Order: sequence, then structure tokens, then C-alpha cells
Amino acid sequence: MTASRAASGGRPNRAVLLAVTCLGQFMVLLDNTVVGAALPDMQHRLHTRLTGLQWIVDAYVLLVAMLLLSGGVFADRFGRKRVYLTGVAVFTAASVLCSLAPSLGWLVVGRVLQGVGAAALSPASLALLTAAHPVPQERLRAIGLWAGFSGIGLAAGPVAGGVLTDAFGWPAIFLVNLPIGVVLLLAGLRCLEETRNPSAPAIDVPGTVLSVLGVGVLTYGLIEGGARGWTSPVILGALTAAVVLLAAFVAVEARRPAPMLPLRLFRQRLFTVSNTAMVVVGFALMGSSFFFSQFFVYVQGSSILRAGLQTLPMSLAMVIVSPYAGRLAARYGFRVVVTVGLALAGLGLLALGTVHADTGYGNVWWRLGVVGIGFALTMSPLTGAAVQAVGPQEGGLASGISSTTRQIGAVLGVAVLGSVVRTRQSGGASFEAGLDSAFVAAGAVTLATAVFTGLWLARSRSAEGSAAPERPTAPVATPTSNDASLKSR
Repeated sequence: MTASRAASGGRPNRAVLLAVTCLGQFMVLLDNTVVGAALPDMQHRLHTRLTGLQWIVDAYVLLVAMLLLSGGVFADRFGRKRVYLTGVAVFTAASVLCSLAPSLGWLVVGRVLQGVGAAALSPASLALLTAAHPVPQERLRAIGLWAGFSGIGLAAGPVAGGVLTDAFGWPAIFLVNLPIGVVLLLAGLRCLEETRNPSAPAIDVPGTVLSVLGVGVLTYGLIEGGARGWTSPVILGALTAAVVLLAAFVAVEARRPAPMLPLRLFRQRLFTVSNTAMVVVGFALMGSSFFFSQFFVYVQGSSILRAGLQTLPMSLAMVIVSPYAGRLAARYGFRVVVTVGLALAGLGLLALGTVHADTGYGNVWWRLGVVGIGFALTMSPLTGAAVQAVGPQEGGLASGISSTTRQIGAVLGVAVLGSVVRTRQSGGASFEAGLDSAFVAAGAVTLATAVFTGLWLARSRSAEGSAAPERPTAPVATPTSNDASLKSR
């Protein structure tokens, strides 16, 4: 770009790029939360059980989790504009397929394709944004706006899902992506400029395939175990195969010169502890959110629209508190902020485990708010801890791994907590009692992790002498995003 072009046309081009990338991320985040509001209608119209609803959610999250890091490498290697627009096209087409799905099987296929599109779209959108803003302060402002759109998508999902499902039925929550996708494709083809990184590493095909198969088979075993029985030969075989595949993944990654998941990073205690805690955050947050609309509809008798509105306190609390999490971590340190956040979230989930059919909403909303505040305080500092545990040149990779571990936790949360409910029902308990057990289990795991981070979320002594203090100098991640977070370090 010449100096004259930078002066006369650079900022308008950047404005268009910012709008295109933010709208794409908004679409992905909206889809993350809009589905939860429609689950009761899906269950009724598709004549499916709880396991079917688990697959509707996990089919998407699983592919996002396992392909997120590869999507970023694809964007750097083959062109960020190309990968971004391909992701938009796949996501949009898959959304149409979901809206037209005549059965649960077709809907799950559409959700898988949506996950593939999102795993390409999200990291490519952030890569386009960071490449267009080489000045650190401008880059941070642009990423702040990008993160803000993520938060809006997260908060708008339950309301939009409730309104669309109540008025038109569940297919409308997917069909709404069609006009957004068309606008993004037309604007992107015309306005985006291609950028790439010629020195980007090669694609880790064996690692990607083994990770998808390993976590996928594990998810199958956890979801179906509650329905088929934990001693069923199929379930035992699936869990055994998952262990073998994941062990093979670790072995392959340890020997590859450019692995998608460099295992050497986990030698740093700060990196390992932060990512372990992030798995639990995804587990408890997504696993409990999966049941919120179902609780209000099936246990308390709310309409789908009202249920969508009733779940708002948690997402609004996250949107409001999230921008301050990085600042608090910069002032008080990762360990204090994360531990307090996990403790609040755990206590809020335990409190939700005591809510019943006759509990008034005035005694429910604040529990959701406490959960939202707690998780909002954890995600950005946890990613910041992971980034600070590695060298500056690997900050983007570290933040991407942090997002991936959160998504893996989300996959496991929906699978495991759903199995808790199914197992309780198999023993004769009501759906309400099963939900109580799931919320209590999520809260207990979260509180245990608060103790874990309170003891261990710090640099190992061998690293403290040569490293900077544990306090971040700026927010390093968007807590509401499901992509590779910030690459600004």
C-alpha cells in the first residue's frame, strides 16, 4: 500500500473490513446461543430425546473445537480472504440445510458442516483484522470492536431464538443466517484484500484427523452411555477406542516437527493450569447452558419466547463484566481474579441446583447472573495466563489453544451433564431431579477448579527468575469468542 493510498483510502477499506469480519463473527456467536432457545421445539417437532438434543449441540461444537487451530493455519497458508469467504459460504449453506432438515440425522449433518464453516470463518476473520492493523494500538481497538460484536451475538441469541422459534418454529433460527451470509460474501468478494503468511507451517493432517476421531468417539461414548448403559459393549468399545486414538494423537504430536498442538508448551505450569481450568470453564458453562431453556419450558412451564428472555441475565452479565476482567487481572493478578470468578460461578451453579418448579423467577435470575459474572471473570484472564506463559512469537498459538480447550470442555460438558440427567432418569428420578443433579455436578467441579487455580495458577519457580510477572499489561482475549482469540502479542 502506498503512502497516498494509506492516507486517502486505507481507513475506508479498514472500516469495511472491520464491518465484514465483525458481522461474520457475530453470525457465528449468534448461532452458538440461538440454538439453546429452540431445543424444546426441536425435541417436540423432531420427536427426539435428550440424546438427540445433545448431538444437535455437540456436532457443531466438536468440529469447531477440533478444527479451530487448523483453520488458522489454513488461513495463513492459503489466504485469509479465501478461507474466510469459504467458511462463510459453507456456514451459510449448512444453515440452509439445517433449516430444511426433515429429520434429526439431517440436522446433525448440517450442524457438522456449520462447525466446519465456523472453524474456518472465525480464525480467518481475526487474521484479516490483525493483518490490516499493524500498529498495536489500532489493532487493539479493532479487536475490541470485534470482541464487542461477539458479545452482542452471545447476548442476542436467547432472545432471537425465542422470538423466531415462537413465531416460525425452530428452522427459522438457521434460515436467518442466509441473508447475513449473502451480504458477507458479496461485500467480502468486492472489498477484502488477500493476505497470507508465506512462512506458515504445513497442515498437520495426522494430528487433525486423530483429534477429531478421538474426541468424536469419546463424545459418542459419553452421550450414548446414558441411554445404552455404561456396560454396553458398544459404549465400552467406544471409550476404549477413544483412549487409543487420543494416545496415538499425543504420540504423533510428540514426533512431528510442526505439530498443531506443541506438547512442549505444557511443560510450563502456568500454561498447563490455565488450559486445564479453561476445559472446566467450557464444561460447566456450556453444559449448564444446554439445560436452561429446557428447565424453564419443561419444569416451570414457560413459553419458548419467555424462556429465551429468562435466560438473559447470564449472557448480559458476561457481556457487561467481560471488558473489565482483563483490567482486574492486570491489577490483581491472574490467580486472584480467576479463582474468585470460578468460586462465584460454582456457587451460582450450586444455587441453581436447588431451584424447583415452584421457585419464582425473582429467586432464579440472580443465580444466573452470578454464574455469568463468575465465568466472565475467568475466560479472558485464563487466556492471558496461557499467552504470558509462552514466548511473544507464540502468543497467537497459545490463545488459539486456549479457545480450543474451552470448546473441548463444552463438548464434554453437554455430553457428561446430559448423561447425568439420563442416568438419574433411568433410576426413576424426574427430569427436574436430573437437572438439579447436573447443576450441582457442574458447580462442584467448578468449585474444585477454583481451589486448583488458587493453589497452582502461577509460574513455576524455575521460570519465575527469567520471566515477567504474572500480571498482563492488556486484555488478551475476548471471553465470548469461540475462535483463536487475540494474535496481537
